[in-house]
Amino acid sequence: MLRKEVQVDVEKGVMLPLMEEFYTIQGEGYHTGTAAYFIRVGGCDVGCHWCDVKESWNADLHPPTHIDTIVQHATQQAKTIVITGGEPLTWDMGPLTGALKDKGMRVHIETSGAYPLSGTWDWICLSPKKTKLPVDDVYAHAHELKCIIHNKHDFIFAEEQAAKVNGNAILFLQPEWSRREEVTPLIVNYVMANPKWRVSLQTHKYLNIP
Repeated sequence: MLRKEVQVDVEKGVMLPLMEEFYTIQGEGYHTGTAAYFIRVGGCDVGCHWCDVKESWNADLHPPTHIDTIVQHATQQAKTIVITGGEPLTWDMGPLTGALKDKGMRVHIETSGAYPLSGTWDWICLSPKKTKLPVDDVYAHAHELKCIIHNKHDFIFAEEQAAKVNGNAILFLQPEWSRREEVTPLIVNYVMANPKWRVSLQTHKYLNIP
């Protein structure tokens, strides 16, 4: 049970349940291959059965950390910061992104869009999930739509989501890692037939980096 003052700071976004933070190479989507500092925030109730970071779901497992500490660590190593989860929009991202922007950082988010958008972002990667659909506001602001393909039916879902994002959003289809051998050929064929889409791969796993 969090102390009352800590709970208040978490609700304000001044402290966040920090799962991990690390400097690495962006592995997915539009910014694949570029260096970035990742901040993984705990807490998620979207419940994707194939999630490879299930340990992020329970926010209580991750210590509330003051954003000043998070910012200090992040700004020592990179100019681009990626905030991910878990589902980071579970929390108010305004204080953290504001502090990072004050330091001249480019700030990106990886989100399912299941909660209203908060914070100031240079890049929003929307990766919607069937279990808890994005709120309407996120579609309008997404720079990138990344749909995970686990089976053939996911192409239908991807098209439904593509119809909702703004016209400037870049569209990606990405194989779910445990099914990559089965679905990657399907994605390749689909993108060739529907060239508005691009292929995204989890290249960090091939490179054996975080």
